[in-house]
Amino acid sequence: MTTLFVDCPTGLAGDMLLAALLDLGVPRAVIEAPLAVLGLEHAYALTVAEDCSAGLRGLKVSVERLETEPPHRRWHDIRALILKADWPEPLQIKVLAVFKALAEAEAAVHGCSVDQVHFHEVGMIDSLVDVVAVCAAVEHLAPEQIVCAAPPAGRGNIETAHGLLPVPVPAVLELARRHQIGLDVGDQLPACELTTPTGLALMAVLAERFGQPSSLNIKAIGVGLGHRNLDRPNLLRICELDGLTKEPSDQEMAGLRWQPVVVQEAWLDDTTPEDLAVLSDQLRNAGALDVVSEQLQMKKGRLGVSLKALVTPDQAPGLRVVWFSQGTTLGLREHSHGRWLLPRRGGSCSTPWGEVRVKQVRRPGGGLSLKPEHDDLLRLSLETGHSVEEVRRQVFLASEDFTATEDWSW
Repeated sequence: MTTLFVDCPTGLAGDMLLAALLDLGVPRAVIEAPLAVLGLEHAYALTVAEDCSAGLRGLKVSVERLETEPPHRRWHDIRALILKADWPEPLQIKVLAVFKALAEAEAAVHGCSVDQVHFHEVGMIDSLVDVVAVCAAVEHLAPEQIVCAAPPAGRGNIETAHGLLPVPVPAVLELARRHQIGLDVGDQLPACELTTPTGLALMAVLAERFGQPSSLNIKAIGVGLGHRNLDRPNLLRICELDGLTKEPSDQEMAGLRWQPVVVQEAWLDDTTPEDLAVLSDQLRNAGALDVVSEQLQMKKGRLGVSLKALVTPDQAPGLRVVWFSQGTTLGLREHSHGRWLLPRRGGSCSTPWGEVRVKQVRRPGGGLSLKPEHDDLLRLSLETGHSVEEVRRQVFLASEDFTATEDWSW
């Protein structure tokens, strides 16, 4: 199992990630080809040079803007540019996801719609180069997973298009909040911006989780250097690991929530299948989290059913009334249990044939996944004649267009 471990003690930025990937052996042509497809080959000049920072070697990447009047691109401009690109599908999905993460963070910070987000530094050609090139390099290396160390927040202030802003800048804080990424803070960090919105958005999308591996079986190392002169080596290292086994840390599992639950159970041998189905529905309607049944053999050789309802402690009293008023049981067992929950929120994704309701789930480490509602998949399948699997595939292709209709909950 090949893993890339991103170690970023003094910075997480797009140019440092790109430099480390090139130092790891990614050919320059791999990153320049998709940029040429966008028609940007004359909009920038890329310099890659061996250099040193506080006596330690690495590669340093510089992007020179050749646009005479660089446009302040909006999210919908960048999205349209990417959607027209004749790229492999995985690359297109990754690049769209990174820019969508940036747009959503900027929209939250500025209080505007996502489509009207007016990128400044992020919309410049150097950020386009960084995002496309890093995603293309990762596609080339094809790791099974990426693990990133806790990004350093930095401290102090920075001059931006919006004036003097505190470090971490608002977009970095919003990205960290949305993707549940823990930032490394402390007075020991250099007094400057260390983690940029572009760098954090790249790792929010590409990294499987954030944290430190318990052991390193290193095959290769790529070192990318930053442009600032610090009181220490300014570098980012990407280690290619041969296998990685590690239990998630407490910090990585912090997004999970423990919920106390009660299991209510009755054994029934004197009810019809129809009445059993009605009782199950009534329990669900009364607030049961789930209701399941299984066959069992009871006394005198009679076949019966074990009916179980999973309920929250506050719902348990009301469910008892349903059991005894609507069912035939004379007794009810209760057991106190608990369950771990991942944060999730409801929303929708657009497909060529209509909207599909989905649940977006945040995995340990900050990764996001989607679970489409099967009823909607089946409905569109019947309406269009396409298979359920094809409708589901279109939903995942449209994952960057996920529209939340609910807040995060457990």
